[in-house]
Amino acid sequence: MGESADDDLVARLVGEHERAYRAAWLILRDSHQAEEAVQEAFLRVWRFRGSLPAGDAIRPWMYRVVVNTSISALRHDRPRRTSEVAMPAGDLGPTAAGGQDPGTAAEDADRASTMAEALGDLPEHLRVPVILRYWIGLSEKEIATAIGRRPGTVKSRLHDARSRLAADPRVNAARLAAGGDG
Repeated sequence: MGESADDDLVARLVGEHERAYRAAWLILRDSHQAEEAVQEAFLRVWRFRGSLPAGDAIRPWMYRVVVNTSISALRHDRPRRTSEVAMPAGDLGPTAAGGQDPGTAAEDADRASTMAEALGDLPEHLRVPVILRYWIGLSEKEIATAIGRRPGTVKSRLHDARSRLAADPRVNAARLAAGGDG
């Protein structure tokens, strides 16, 4: 990889840091561990930059490294884990909404916290595709690359996860409180 390609990779990593951190936090539910997982993942991407796929294929490959690093940290820490460290609710949403009035911001924070709890209760194999689809914005095909599964498996897991989230009483209560019906 030449200097220009290295510069492009650095720019790409910097550009994806916030989303990668969000994905790691949603998997690990611990801000310190999420930051460490992202740093480790980005170091791995850098270390193996010579074998990176070309073009747009780099993004799902990079998230595969982020997900694998996060899951490894989660499995390593599972016996010691006793509490969760809260992530600022504004960081959970797919996009940050600026200029909100305090009441709306508080309601959004409550909904984000409720969704984080419900998402955290999903089994890992369902939680990861949801994170990659709705918080990172990967397509089903990109998620399949990122998690090493077939696109049909991803579609099935997303459907199962959405069904479980829709049946979660916390999510339903938050949806009703927001005035939504679906």
